[in-house]
Amino acid sequence: MLFLVPFFTWLGIRQAVVNDRLIGELESEPQLAKTHHRKAEPWRPGWARELHVWPYLVRIEFLAAVIVTVVLYVWSITLNAPLEEPSNPNLTMNPSKAPWYFLGLQEMLVYFDPWIAGVVMPSIIMIGLMVFPYVDSNPLGNGYYTIKQRRFAVAMFGWGFLMWILLIFIGTFIRGPGWIWFWPGQTWDHNTVVFDRNRDLHEIVAGIPGFGFLATNWIAKMIFGGIVVGTFYIVAGLFFHWLMKRGPFKFSYLKSPKKFLEWAKIPDSFETKLLANTSLLQYLTFQFFAISVLLALPVKLFLRLVFTIKYVWVTPWFNV
Repeated sequence: MLFLVPFFTWLGIRQAVVNDRLIGELESEPQLAKTHHRKAEPWRPGWARELHVWPYLVRIEFLAAVIVTVVLYVWSITLNAPLEEPSNPNLTMNPSKAPWYFLGLQEMLVYFDPWIAGVVMPSIIMIGLMVFPYVDSNPLGNGYYTIKQRRFAVAMFGWGFLMWILLIFIGTFIRGPGWIWFWPGQTWDHNTVVFDRNRDLHEIVAGIPGFGFLATNWIAKMIFGGIVVGTFYIVAGLFFHWLMKRGPFKFSYLKSPKKFLEWAKIPDSFETKLLANTSLLQYLTFQFFAISVLLALPVKLFLRLVFTIKYVWVTPWFNV
């Protein structure tokens, strides 16, 4: 996976760039768009305009599945799994880490309750990945790679993917003995003790004159946390609504405040049209999953690492 995922990611992006270049040419020449075969490769005599899924596509997929299965069988027979010695009840590993592909979940335990980090958030991620194709109102980009026609979708998936890679990286290289944060280059000292005071948000606010009741009244702090989380969802929803209508962003805008403000103020006609074709159910479904995963997770990570805020919403039944 360490080699195949980057390779096929590069291959897909490369094909998307080629397709976007062709899309730009066809948009600029309407007459060419009527006769072009809509492929980046040169036209070859004998090519059929349409091919049936069976047997052409299914045959290739079946052969690929057989080849991959044979490679996995040979791999598993010839190479031993990197297992460690049998477990010793008198010697506990420190740090005790899950396999690398589960380290993202283990790192999430630092920021959420165990049942939220281990059950709720993974369920939201998996259900969201299954739901997104059905709430997508963009008819373009089906059957071919493109970035130009699916900027927002590609950006959202890329952000989520990089965020998950970041959690795996932190769990693998940053977390040392006692699950303590060690910067790259620091020695993993088993005797290190970190005096971090983890505070809940209502405890910080209770220090403000007039809000001391939040420290003792559990109903008040529960309502306070609900208001904070609700406000966050409203602000985040407005942010995603604004983001959904933006056009392509160029890094040159960072050098020119005028161009950046123009990009931030003027909606893109194509993205605005897509948003207008989105039903209310599609819109609210996307907003819920996008806010819960793509924004709430990095915000909670930031609050925990920078301000040592453990929970924002504290209740007798769950903590967020």
